[in-house]
Amino acid sequence: MTTQVVAHRGASDEIAEHTLAAYLAALESGADGLECDVRLTADGHLVCVHDRDLRRTAQAQGLVSTMDLADLNELDFASWKNPWADLDDEAPERDESLDRVLTLRKLLETVADLDRRVEVAIETKHPTRYGGLVERRLVEMLEDFGWDAPGSPVRVMSFSFTALQRVERAAPGIQLVQLVDRAQHWSMLRRVIGPGWIVGPGVQLLHEHRKLGRRITADGHDMHVWTVNTDRDLERCLELGVKAVITDRPAYMLERLGR
Repeated sequence: MTTQVVAHRGASDEIAEHTLAAYLAALESGADGLECDVRLTADGHLVCVHDRDLRRTAQAQGLVSTMDLADLNELDFASWKNPWADLDDEAPERDESLDRVLTLRKLLETVADLDRRVEVAIETKHPTRYGGLVERRLVEMLEDFGWDAPGSPVRVMSFSFTALQRVERAAPGIQLVQLVDRAQHWSMLRRVIGPGWIVGPGVQLLHEHRKLGRRITADGHDMHVWTVNTDRDLERCLELGVKAVITDRPAYMLERLGR
């Protein structure tokens, strides 16, 4: 069994998360999949941003949900990661388009243009001002690409069971991943999630609750685990037969897996 290596927000250990530069680096390293978080802008665009506000990744005031795409496009989403880069006289000229806010459409177009299959795991963030509109817009976009049916390279993830139900109703063919960040939630979730749903526990849970991983697989679910960055994390996942590891360090994980 080949364990799928999925780049968490791109090659985000080295390059600013969710930038096109981070995803291109992940693809160059040979990652099997890309993971992103999506939020809706005030004018209805899906953008790849994790936090609801812009302080951490764009060093700006404001919420993603209250800004138009054009306003977000003015911001630099990369220099927080390497604030001293400007002082390096020998660094090559940067293509600034790689550092701007990344729309989901641009990310999916990038994947569609590849000459190999690369999967995309898209997490919808909740709670959000737009509620179910996020999933509706996402399904519409996947329909545009013809990626709303079985065999699609895209899967949708969320900690919100309700959000995943919305996707299932709108597009039953899309693969769903129920994310889990507390062990005690599993006893409840196992009764309600669909038989074909994947389960996405955090790797810390699998370390702390040694029986949890076996319980999930005994209930008939594949596991995609986040965020797997160390040899110890990877070993635990391999012990449990995890199908996909979501990592900030795709090149390192591929190397550890001998690929």
